[in-house]
Amino acid sequence: MAPQHSTKSKSPSSRLIESTTFIVSIVSAPRTASNCMASSSSPLPLLPLVAFLLLAASLVVAKPSAADSPVAAPSAGPLNITAILVNATHHRTFARLLRETQVDLQVDKELGDEDTGNTFTVLAPSDAAFLGLRSGVLNALSQQDQVEMVLYHLLPHYYSPPMFVTASNPVRTQASGNHGTYTLNITTDSDMRVNVSTGVVRTPIAGSLFDDGEKLAVYTLEKVLLPYDLFGPRSPASSPPASKVPSAQSAADVAAAAGENRAAAAAAGLRAGWRNLMAAFGALAIAINCLAFIN
Repeated sequence: MAPQHSTKSKSPSSRLIESTTFIVSIVSAPRTASNCMASSSSPLPLLPLVAFLLLAASLVVAKPSAADSPVAAPSAGPLNITAILVNATHHRTFARLLRETQVDLQVDKELGDEDTGNTFTVLAPSDAAFLGLRSGVLNALSQQDQVEMVLYHLLPHYYSPPMFVTASNPVRTQASGNHGTYTLNITTDSDMRVNVSTGVVRTPIAGSLFDDGEKLAVYTLEKVLLPYDLFGPRSPASSPPASKVPSAQSAADVAAAAGENRAAAAAAGLRAGWRNLMAAFGALAIAINCLAFIN
C-alpha cells in the first residue's frame, strides 16, 4: 500500500529553511576523495551561498504577513472640544455651557482651519467646581455675560505645562477686549504647581485632560473662574454719585431764600386780590347806572 503524502501546503519561509538546512547538511558531511577532487576544481566554494540562503531565510521569517500585521489606527478626525470634555467625564456642565453659548462651534472651526494657525488652551472647571458656586450665580448673568464667562476660560494660545512658568502676566483670554479687561494671572509655586487667579478666585490647575502638543491643550480646574469684571467690586465711577450734605450756612441761605419767595408770593396774591375787588366794584357801579337809566 503506497504511503499517503500530506497535501498541506508549506509557506515559502518553511520551504526555504528546509532547503537551507539540507544544503548545510551536505556541506558539513565528510567528503570523499572524489568529492575533494571535484571541489578543488570548483571555481567558487559553497559556503558564501549557504550564508546568503541563511540570511534570506531570516528575512523571510522576520517579515510578518498581512494577516498578522496590526490594523493601523484611523487618522485622527477634527478636534472637537465638547467631545473631549465629555470623554474626560466630570466636565459635562462646562461642555453644556460651551454648546449653549455656541462657543464650541467657533473654537472647533478655528482649530480646523489650517490657514489661521489658531491655537487654544482650555481651562475647564469640573462638575464639582460648578456645584461649589453660590446658588443662582449663573442664572443671574445675562446671555452676553454668560458668553464672556465661557470665553474667559479659553486662552488664545497653546500652553504646555512648562510654558505656564514663563507666562507673562496679565494673561489675555478669549474674552479680553482692546482695553485689557477679562485677564488672568498665572503663577507657579515652589512645588511647581500652576495657579490661576482672577482677582476674585484662585485655583490650581488640577491636571491635563488633553494635549496634542501643537494646537490644543485642555486642563481641569477645581474652581470656576469668576471674572473680576463681572464679580469684582464695582468701581466708584460706576456707582451713583452720593448726594452732598448741605452745610449749616447753605441751609440758612436756603431757608432765607424760601422765606423771601413766600413773602413775594403773598404780596403778589394781595395785589391780585385788590385788582379783582376793584373790578367787581366797577362792574357793580355800571349795573346800578344801567338800572337808573331804565327807570
